[in-house]
Amino acid sequence: MPDRIPATMRAMVLTGFGGFDKLEYRIDVPVPQPGPGEVLVKVGAAGVNNTDINTRIGWYSPAVEGSTAAGGASGFEETAGEGWSGEQFTFPRIQGIDAAGRIVAVGEGVSAERIGERVLVEPALRRADGGVDFFGSERDGAFAEYAVAPSAHTHAIISDLSDIELASFPCAYSTAENLLHRSRVSEGERVLVTGASGGVGSAAVQLARRRGAFVTALAGTSKHRAVEDLGADEVLDRHAPLEADFFDAVIDVVGGPGFGSLLSALKPGGRYAVSGGLLDQWSTLICAPSTSRT
Repeated sequence: MPDRIPATMRAMVLTGFGGFDKLEYRIDVPVPQPGPGEVLVKVGAAGVNNTDINTRIGWYSPAVEGSTAAGGASGFEETAGEGWSGEQFTFPRIQGIDAAGRIVAVGEGVSAERIGERVLVEPALRRADGGVDFFGSERDGAFAEYAVAPSAHTHAIISDLSDIELASFPCAYSTAENLLHRSRVSEGERVLVTGASGGVGSAAVQLARRRGAFVTALAGTSKHRAVEDLGADEVLDRHAPLEADFFDAVIDVVGGPGFGSLLSALKPGGRYAVSGGLLDQWSTLICAPSTSRT
């Protein structure tokens, strides 16, 4: 029997840029209706990651110069109002970039056979004009009982994992996969992964091993066993010296001032992919003398 869809739902609503006081728990939010090409997902679980925090505090605005940590609790006074896409952000907004659940209704142009599918929602929603919106940022996301998403970005899942486990996948694993794809990691190569105990780092370790790479992971000492259990061939302390000209690829999810030693650890012709913030180090990277590394 199809799920009975109520008229209203519970949701965590963001009312403006700032601290935790900008989040309001509401029990009377209208359940959204799927439009053409869209599906309605009954949310089983939603993940929380840095994109949700950055959106709440207005960190994506070019006017903000501080780090996420600097504004994580209270936000920034200098934000100019832009969201992840660079366009003006609108409120109220339901956040939640990572979602696992089941399709309970479909819009025009979507097969009714999709109703009942267990799904993950792809976070980056590509528009027809070539732009990209983020689920839970430019459009309402998963911090609610129901959420609408484009059918093309809602993927059927067959898995023994729980919704809570699956909700950790969309942002972290898609980011890690993009890093590995762009750096062309292949079987037999030596790959270094920084921040290997975090969401993106742990995903990169597992996906690199799936490619048949030999994975060296950097993590805090207390996290070594957990990273080994993920499949890393070798785990080093995050401050350990690295052998020069050794790795075919570096997957850097930390960024910051340590990137110079990571470049030195690459073989000539090696590949460096980063999702961590380099901040002022970009000028050093751009202006540095040319080397044979890519």
